[in-house]
Amino acid sequence: MQVRGGGGGAPPPPPGWGGGGGGAQKNFFNGIQMKRRHRYNLSSKIVISPAAEPRRPTDKRGDDMNIVCLDMEGVLVPEIWIAFAEASGIPELRRTTRDEPDYDKLMTWRLGILKEHGLGLKEIQATIARIDPLPGAKAFLDELRSMTQVIILSDTFEEFAKPLMEKLGWPTIFCNSLEVAENGEITGYKMRCEKSKLTTVKALQSIGYDTIASGDSFNDLGMIQASKAGFLFKSTEQIKADHPEIPAFEEFDDLLAAIKAAL
Repeated sequence: MQVRGGGGGAPPPPPGWGGGGGGAQKNFFNGIQMKRRHRYNLSSKIVISPAAEPRRPTDKRGDDMNIVCLDMEGVLVPEIWIAFAEASGIPELRRTTRDEPDYDKLMTWRLGILKEHGLGLKEIQATIARIDPLPGAKAFLDELRSMTQVIILSDTFEEFAKPLMEKLGWPTIFCNSLEVAENGEITGYKMRCEKSKLTTVKALQSIGYDTIASGDSFNDLGMIQASKAGFLFKSTEQIKADHPEIPAFEEFDDLLAAIKAAL
């Protein structure tokens, strides 16, 4: 798996994002998320015999190679569903993975509210177009990508992510996809794999990489705890109280310093 790290400024957008055909646009997410018809099962166990075990990848200094895995919403950009709750005047939609650890339960509940109010993908995308990264997020991400490889692991959807990735300089993101009817109604969703963040971290580790992870919500705890170093960022007081063993930060400079120390 090759992950692009950013150095010397924001990398150009991937082919197909600059206003080309819809097929090219799809290819970006299919490439990073695995093509629909030939999807890898990251949850499968990979068994390597000791004799055949590859050498651990190293950089030029001989150090172990690292990949930093970051959550998106609440860490790099505001929470999409909270922004949409405010735009639509539906306070129930403010509930996020900070409040509900069962993502399937949360999404089923969200889709029920959208259907009840006759809202669909178009209305949510209009709200997302007005969302900017959190102050300091892009500078933090640019500097981090100049030092090491970075993947954004998010439970958001490719239909939501495009404008946010553009504003962040097109980092690599692994996320999920929505099922959308012709009239724009969101009828369902497809998760990339079960426990996608933890599963992805374990897959990266299985091919010899060390992971460093950071996030803010319940669904980030698995990847944080499974990594060689993990940090909470802008998390809730309850999550921080429940997990005092995980270092917690509120400012990008402090998070960047902690990641640098772990590299």
